[in-house]
Amino acid sequence: MRVVAIGGGTGLAVLLRGLKRHVGTDADSGPDPKISKLTAVVTVTDEGGSSGRLRRDFGMLPPGDIRNCLVALAEDEKILTRLFNYRFAAGRGLRGHSLGNLFLTALTNLTGDFSKAVKLTSEVLAVRGEIFPATLADVHLQALLSDGRRVEGESRIHKTAVPIQRLSIIPARCRPMPETLQAIEQADLITLGPGSLYTSLLPNLLVSSIPKHIARSKAAKIYIGNLMTQPGETRGYTVAEHLDAIVQHVGQNLFDFAVLNNRAFPPAMRKRYAADRAEPATVDLEKIRALGPSPICAPLLLTDDGVARHDSQRLSRLLLELAGRTASHRSSRVAKGRQKPGLQKQA
Repeated sequence: MRVVAIGGGTGLAVLLRGLKRHVGTDADSGPDPKISKLTAVVTVTDEGGSSGRLRRDFGMLPPGDIRNCLVALAEDEKILTRLFNYRFAAGRGLRGHSLGNLFLTALTNLTGDFSKAVKLTSEVLAVRGEIFPATLADVHLQALLSDGRRVEGESRIHKTAVPIQRLSIIPARCRPMPETLQAIEQADLITLGPGSLYTSLLPNLLVSSIPKHIARSKAAKIYIGNLMTQPGETRGYTVAEHLDAIVQHVGQNLFDFAVLNNRAFPPAMRKRYAADRAEPATVDLEKIRALGPSPICAPLLLTDDGVARHDSQRLSRLLLELAGRTASHRSSRVAKGRQKPGLQKQA
């Protein structure tokens, strides 16, 4: 099975940790569905923190979300990957930077090519998959708010207290890498999410040609619903409102399924998030169906450390099972269509 996972931030990294366990031969991945090719398509609009500083200082794409995916897909998540995530707590110029971001910056300067730097880093970490930026263009986000104001920059959009009416990417005509479009064309499963709606998910779909290629793909296309709302960009949003925002920006529904959590949130977790004005995203099944995707509910919330995040192993198995069933169903329909009218297959 060929899988393309689209997103950004920590949500995509959580998903990739589960999917990578299914990459490889029959011998090393057990009885579960196998992935022959895993591709991550990652947003590159970050302009805050370490990534933003490196972007401004070196004129490169922001490395942070790419680094998270590299670490998530690494063969061995022990010392080397911990080193890539190490963040300097002191030092003039170093404070706040992660070693992985600096490594990608150095390789980009040595090779003169950010995508090549990502590929070389993938080899160093023995990554089980491939990682492509959504675009190699120097892009920024702009949001039109419901009060008519325009806000620029991912970090400002993420924190806005005013509802977002429309998101744009500048320049609007940026193009994806050809390898990204090829991966989408060849995919058996395409996922979007989990992740911040306006700053991790939609920026990928605003890159020219990506939505068109997803729409005409024969892959199983699955939206993974966020567990929580976000106090800035999606405060009070239901799952259907997340999906509707995607439809409004892309112009059509892209998904066959919406995978959603139905495990109850522990009271302590609800209280912790309520302090930050966040809450579990309401699963409004009928409105989701009306938008096009078939909702699939499962206990996907992991509560081990008090942080609301998906159980990556359970989620990845569910996604692959859905993709397998979709492929079997479509193959069956094709086989029936090839039979001549009036003839029945003999036993």
